[in-house]
Amino acid sequence: MEARATAKHIRIAPMKVRIVLNLIRGKGVGEALSILRYTPKRASRVIEKVVRSAAANASNNLDLAMDDLYIVEAFVGEGPTLKRFHPRQRGQAFAILKRSSHVTVVVRERREGR
Repeated sequence: MEARATAKHIRIAPMKVRIVLNLIRGKGVGEALSILRYTPKRASRVIEKVVRSAAANASNNLDLAMDDLYIVEAFVGEGPTLKRFHPRQRGQAFAILKRSSHVTVVVRERREGR
């Protein structure tokens, strides 16, 4: 059985979030939280909250042991993009794309022999 947690409309670009997610994919929840605590990226705070939420979902809803949980899937999807324009010379306008992310983390209990 697996539990998941999702954070939507995070105002960080998906490429920046993927850098941090690649650090924790496949790790145990405790190890992932300690990695995130000392990662100097803005996305690590958001991902830490999502990992904690997925672990809490697993322990409260599915009665899984917190010590045996590991991250099966961690992925980010692109959310809505805010489009802004910056005025430039001779009446031109350059687009500024403010991207957002949807972060999903799935945890599962590690079994004996795996």
